[in-house]
Amino acid sequence: MNQQGLYDILVIGGGINGAGVARDAAGRGLSVALCEQNDFAGATSSASTKLIHGGLRYLEYHEFRLVAEALSEREHLLDIAPHIAWPLRFVMPHVEGLRPRWMIRLGLWLYDHIGGRISLPRSRALRLDRMAQASGLKRDITRGFAYSDAWVDDARLVIFNLLSAQEHGAEIMPRTRLESARRIESQDGGERHWLCTLEDMPTGERRSVRARALVNAAGPWVAQMDRQLNAQDGDGRHAAVKLVRGSHIVVPRLFSGEHAYILQNDDKRIVFMIPYEERYTLIGTTDVPQQNMDKGARISAEEEQYLLRAVNRYLERPIAAQDIVWRYAGVRPLFDDEADNPSAVTRDYTLVLQEQHGLPCVSVYGGKITTYRRLAESVMDKLAPWTRERARRARWTATEALPGARFRRSDRAREVEQLQRKYESLDPRYLTRLFARHGLNSHIVLGGAQTPDGLGRDFGGGLTQREVEYLVMHEWARTADDVLWRRTKCGLHMNEEDRQAFRDWFADAMAARLGQIQAQRDAASPAM
Repeated sequence: MNQQGLYDILVIGGGINGAGVARDAAGRGLSVALCEQNDFAGATSSASTKLIHGGLRYLEYHEFRLVAEALSEREHLLDIAPHIAWPLRFVMPHVEGLRPRWMIRLGLWLYDHIGGRISLPRSRALRLDRMAQASGLKRDITRGFAYSDAWVDDARLVIFNLLSAQEHGAEIMPRTRLESARRIESQDGGERHWLCTLEDMPTGERRSVRARALVNAAGPWVAQMDRQLNAQDGDGRHAAVKLVRGSHIVVPRLFSGEHAYILQNDDKRIVFMIPYEERYTLIGTTDVPQQNMDKGARISAEEEQYLLRAVNRYLERPIAAQDIVWRYAGVRPLFDDEADNPSAVTRDYTLVLQEQHGLPCVSVYGGKITTYRRLAESVMDKLAPWTRERARRARWTATEALPGARFRRSDRAREVEQLQRKYESLDPRYLTRLFARHGLNSHIVLGGAQTPDGLGRDFGGGLTQREVEYLVMHEWARTADDVLWRRTKCGLHMNEEDRQAFRDWFADAMAARLGQIQAQRDAASPAM
């Protein structure tokens, strides 16, 4: 914020798109604030299939530009986030009666070449009955194809973008709702600006901020926010959003090896089986219309059965509902292109710029986690006429590593080994998992804790008191579920008794600490 108490940009929404825009804008030298009414990555951005991919199936819908851009972005993200993203080999079994082999070969050839420079192994035909480890598939499924994509911890990607934005000067406001915003002219006759009222959700306290531009990255609430912000738009027209729910289930590990499976289904969709958190397999996703977000996103019994049927068509040992250890669902706010089939609705992003009296608002519709960085650049391109004079540099996010990731991706194993040597009295497996959450920031998390006692209380599932305190102090964690399911996935490795014990401890032991932290931040905040 400048000396007049005026932000260049206020970003509404703390999912991956909002976080990416805040990072990009702050790194250009602009004054930036971001508000999120709930926890960061609390909706769609923590409920994805955890993939950085071009979207092989999008080729069937002739989304060539989207696939090419996503494949190019895959390379950038592997370079700037090697602590939380890494290559993953996919195997597509071939079964008669679905897509013919020639079509798959053609699609994979395009996938290998459409994205420009590709560092990952290219696709090839595969004999599933000759794999080094048992495939876990039915014995009559003997042929298939292999190709490369990548995996990412989606919620951690959001947090690291926010940390980077903060390092570059952005003000990050969790659990802060935009109550109202209107375009006004300064009382002293100066430049016009947005006057916004923000509400702190835990306390109900309100504050006013001013901004030269707004970015509406409210995810599933984007259309609602668009109407609120631009109610005075002369023509009264607003873009439409189509909410599509994607649901996932997690079961105990179904097959050996570090590859994933991409399975064709008889409805022409695909379902993934992905190694997850060492001991589990992640299965998803669905494409189901959702009317609204009044009750949030929850997997339905029909979706659950759909996923079970899809994988049991291939598995040697079928699974059932009682095998599911975790379920989650997210809603994709796709731009409504009037496609009847939810699977055919474009995953490309659409940016809607509305400007009145020289005050712009950009609303973000659609998009996918893989292309969030490029989307942020496109938002900045839209806002360039209003920000160009104050920006100190142009595009920059493709090459600067995210916090905790300032090492080459080829050196990841070496960095883990160095962490294990430095903390040789701690469990190497624990350190490996910690690195997968924090990268080089693991050294900050651990500090001088050279023994298990130095980590404080052990809550089970690989979660320790020292990491929890770090997440509260530095990563805006405010509830037990923020820690168990978004900042980490330790909740998956606990039983319900352990999870409840942690919730009780968090509520009791951290209440005073949270109050101290908030008081310190309030005292450090610049006067409005």
